[in-house]
Parts: sequence; C-alpha cells; structure tokens
Amino acid sequence: MAYRRKQATIPDTTPPVSLPLRPLLFLAGLVVATTLFAVVLDSPTQRASAPVPLEIPAQFTAEPQSDGIPAISLEPLLVTIKPGDTLSGIFDRVGLSQQELHRILEQKEARKTLRAIRPGKELSFMLGDENRLQTLSYAIDLTRTLEVYREGDSFQATTVQHPLEHRTRFTSAAINSSLFLAAQKAGLSDKTTMEMADIFGWDIDFALDIRSGDQFTVLYEELYRDGEKIRSGNILAAEFTNQGKTYVAIRYTTPEGRSGYYSPDGMRMRKAFRRTPVEFSRISSRFGKRFHPILNRMRAHKGVDYAAPTGTPIRATSDGKVVHKGRKGGYGKTVILKHGKRYSTLYAHMSRYGKGLRRGQTVKQGQIIGYVGQSGSATGPHLHYEFRIDGVHHNPLTVRLPKALPIEKKYREDFKAKAEKLLARMEQHKGTLVAQASRPETE
Repeated sequence: MAYRRKQATIPDTTPPVSLPLRPLLFLAGLVVATTLFAVVLDSPTQRASAPVPLEIPAQFTAEPQSDGIPAISLEPLLVTIKPGDTLSGIFDRVGLSQQELHRILEQKEARKTLRAIRPGKELSFMLGDENRLQTLSYAIDLTRTLEVYREGDSFQATTVQHPLEHRTRFTSAAINSSLFLAAQKAGLSDKTTMEMADIFGWDIDFALDIRSGDQFTVLYEELYRDGEKIRSGNILAAEFTNQGKTYVAIRYTTPEGRSGYYSPDGMRMRKAFRRTPVEFSRISSRFGKRFHPILNRMRAHKGVDYAAPTGTPIRATSDGKVVHKGRKGGYGKTVILKHGKRYSTLYAHMSRYGKGLRRGQTVKQGQIIGYVGQSGSATGPHLHYEFRIDGVHHNPLTVRLPKALPIEKKYREDFKAKAEKLLARMEQHKGTLVAQASRPETE
C-alpha cells in the first residue's frame, strides 16, 4: 500500500498578525546601524586599507577550463615494463584506447622506439580530462628520451638528447683485508672495481695472488646529467702493485673508435689467456698429487679447483671452439675448448651450461660457458679447470702464457702522446696525496 504525504495549506482568510511594539523598535534600530556602518566602510580611507580577496589561479581550480583545453594531471603516471608486456596491454591497463596507440605508432620516431621497449624500464603518461593522453615519455638510455605529445586528435614524436658531463676522479688505497672493502673505502663503485680486476686479470690472479699491503691507484670518469651523478664511467689509467710488482694500464681509443688497455710501452693488457675462469673465488685444490676425497687414495690432480657458490659464472679463459659439451665420467657436466692448434682448456663439475652453448661453436674470451656446481665426483660446489699444451697437462697457475700483442704501428705515436699525459696526471694526483698525508695537523 502506497503512502503519500499530505501537504498543509494556509487559507487566504488568515487574519494579519500583529507584532508587539518592542521587537519593531529593535528591528528599526538594527537597520539604521547597518546603514551607517556601510557608509563608513565605503569611505576612501577604509577602501584603501580593506583586505584584497584571495584569487585562486585557474590551473589549481577544480572547475574545467573554459577555453576547451583539457586540464593536465600534475603528476605523471609511471608504468614499469614487465617481462611479456606489450604496448597494447599497457595501454589497456592505463585505460587508454587502442586508437590512441595506433595514432602514436603512425609516427616513425615513436614506432621505431616503442617497438623495442625493454623490461625494467618505465613509460611515463600525462593524462588530461576524461583520461585523454597528453604526453608519453620513454627513456631510451642515459642520453636520449622519446617524447610523444598531443596535437589535436593526433600526436607528434621527437627524441630529446641529454648531454652527459664527464668528470675525472682519482683515488688510491692499500688493501688490508679484501679488494672490495678497500675499493669501497676509496669511493669506487663495484662496477669500477670489477673493471679494474678485469684489466689486470691477465697478469694477476685475484683469487690467489692478492696480499695485504697491495696497492692500487685509479684515474677514472664519473658521468653527470644536469648536475646529478648518473654512474661511473671508464677507467682512464690505473696502477696495481701486487706483491711488490707494479702493473700499469692506460686506456687508448683509436681514431676509428676502438678502445683497449695497454701498458706504457704499448703492449696490450689483454693477453691470449686469462689466469682464472672464475672471478674472486678461492683455490681449494692445486695442481699435482693429492689424496682423492672420494677414491680414498693418492692420485694426480691434473688441474686446479676453484671453490665457489653454485651458480657462479664460469668464463672462457681465451677465444676458442667448443669441442666437447656434455657429461664426462667423474668430471660430470664438462666443457672442453680448443684454442688454435696447441692449446685446450677443460671446465668440469658444472651445474649447467651457458645459454645456447653447443659443440662446434666459437666462443670469445670472457664469455660465460657454464656455471659452478658439483656434478660428477665432487664433494662440494667448485670448478675443476685444466690447461693443456699439445695434449699435455700443465699447471694453470704457473704455465707460461703466450705473450700479448703490441699496439698497431700506425697508432704508436698518438698512443705515446696520450699515455704520457695520463701518466703525468696520475703522478700529479699521487704527489698531492703524499703532500696532504705529510702535512702536520693544525688545531
């Protein structure tokens, strides 16, 4: 049953209401006072000192703008690209139409870049009224950003360049406990420390040879954009003293743009072979006779064992060709590389092989060919590494490796001039450090 509320009506014959005299006098007095107050406020003196009303700028009002231009959000919407993401899927998540995406991809500059987006990077969206896209940004790398912006119902795209400033830095330190700790105290990033170890890795075994008291000196670059440090740059020159012997490396770039590190006399730091296939591990068993922990008897140990956590990358010590990939008795998962006619290396007890590695494939020095494990006859995770010349086993730690090649003759004069400048800068910085260290402290 529906209920309706009745409306009250007032008859036209209602007699006029008579008001008492006292309230009427009060109301008359109030009207007079208000009028006089308004006259006083309207005087020139009062108008000059009256407060100015606060006007809120149009861009901060909640009302839509009247000129037809959509209001743009003050904060960008950032979307991190995940593995398997597509532009179409990202636009759906943001709430943008596929028609908008199609209009963007009509621009050659945008199409070329956005079809090569990579996981881990970000897309930045600026949205206007009704979730309409106004701008889209994508950082291609440290020096370039794709900028897409709306023009009516279409879009324009351009690549913005961000010039990087290269600042030169210098540091020096002595090693007391570990290379990484000393490098961190000296202000070096892990990337620069690894680069230094890679430069000297052909002469120094960083798993075996490092001693307390060893020293290093590094002249390197840091990259800045708009006054903010982005990352560490290249090492320009470095010096490493290991067990009393000093090695010096200088970075040189040819007129064609090829870069490498050389000793002051122009010999390549990059030798035909690296000393170690596993970085910053420890030697758990050396070359020669030893008591075999599984066979329980003395047996010739024809290689060197490097103890390292399972999954540690194993790198080829030289350019070569894969002649064996697979299980090999007690060696477990094994890779054998052939280096020219006389040399070969063996890597055993792997947990798994390098991605895409196959027999007959050519590999480069430093390329990952597998990962540390304990397959085969092994009591713990480690790499067993062998070095052979003409099929005969040699101690990888002491074998005389092929000499490095000198810099090409046509570059020698240019290299010599640039090397002298870098070495002079190193010596100047070292002299400054010595002077600072010998300066007496003042209270």
